[in-house]
Amino acid sequence: MRLLLVEDDSLLAQGLITALSRMHYRTEHCITGSQAIVAATSSGFDVIILDLGLPDGLALHVIKTLRAKKVTTPILVLTAWDHLETKVEALNAGADDYVLKPCDSREIEARLRVLLRRYQQRQQDILTCQEVEMNMQQHLCRYQGRDIVLTSREFLILKEFMLNPDKILSRQYLDELSSGWTGETESNSIEVHIHNIRKKTTASLIKTVRGVGYMLVSHREN
Repeated sequence: MRLLLVEDDSLLAQGLITALSRMHYRTEHCITGSQAIVAATSSGFDVIILDLGLPDGLALHVIKTLRAKKVTTPILVLTAWDHLETKVEALNAGADDYVLKPCDSREIEARLRVLLRRYQQRQQDILTCQEVEMNMQQHLCRYQGRDIVLTSREFLILKEFMLNPDKILSRQYLDELSSGWTGETESNSIEVHIHNIRKKTTASLIKTVRGVGYMLVSHREN
């Protein structure tokens, strides 16, 4: 699982990253709210762990901004702020859970598992976009009503795009996913797989954002 930790206390952050790595979580770290917004909207994470007291202000605006941008990633607030009003405001803004510091890493891990279960239960078994239909449970894909055959990598890449419509996925992120599936990646593998997906569906489905990455276009452009 890939986590985004937003925490300006370097000692606390490193300790948490170490503890989570032992539990097989891969954690990316940033220290400001503005960095968190960029990271969460440009790459895919399973959960965001967010401290409220950040160098660029109270991070309630981070939660509100991400939800306004349709980022549905579960947010676990981890903070020393124990005011009831702040907790209520954070939850109303779109946070999924609220934990007070200090706390044991085992509690954080338990709460992460609960959030992930809830989020996964919300995910649809069938994804649709531009006449492409993916049945994630049965591992089937159809385009314009006909079955199409995708390789395992193509299915996983397309699934990632379908779960994040109209959101740019960086080349680095896709390479990391590809590397995670096979243990290695060729320099041109992502381009090849995306080319094959376009060929089997439609060229308008996945847009190349030059110098940044790729984006699944949810609606055909006129």
